[in-house]
Amino acid sequence: MTGELWPVADVPAFLTGSWQVERTVRDLTDDATGTFTGTTDFTADLATDPATAGTLRHFESGTFIWRGTARPAERTLLYVPGEIPGTAVVRFADGRFFHGLDLRTGHHVADHPCSADLYRGEFTVYDAGRWRTVWRVKGPAKDLVLTTDYRRRAADSSGPAGR
Repeated sequence: MTGELWPVADVPAFLTGSWQVERTVRDLTDDATGTFTGTTDFTADLATDPATAGTLRHFESGTFIWRGTARPAERTLLYVPGEIPGTAVVRFADGRFFHGLDLRTGHHVADHPCSADLYRGEFTVYDAGRWRTVWRVKGPAKDLVLTTDYRRRAADSSGPAGR
């Protein structure tokens, strides 16, 4: 994917809706490649904590194929609106901090240290219906590149309002 960056003024408005997801996972230590295909739905989190008002629940589900074996896979994250428009704080489903996110320029790099590993994510927004993440995971036992392309699903009528 190439093209100009698409600045996002309102992260929850931009992300709300349903996205088609295609991910490639490359293990650079032995050149193995896997794929994930599925959907990610960003919906309002109905938690009653006023500190997290406006939070989006990110629910991803699909099929992960690794070394010829297909498995169902899913994960949940929380996107809490940041204090500055165009930003958010991403948390794991249990509330632990994952990383900050600033899409005001349409591009952001985030680091997440995890034990002895470092996860470095690059977020790029191309337009109202396409964005990408590239996570580089490096550590004593890991050397991975995870590239994920998101495309707004055609049947999604919520539309983006993030610019």
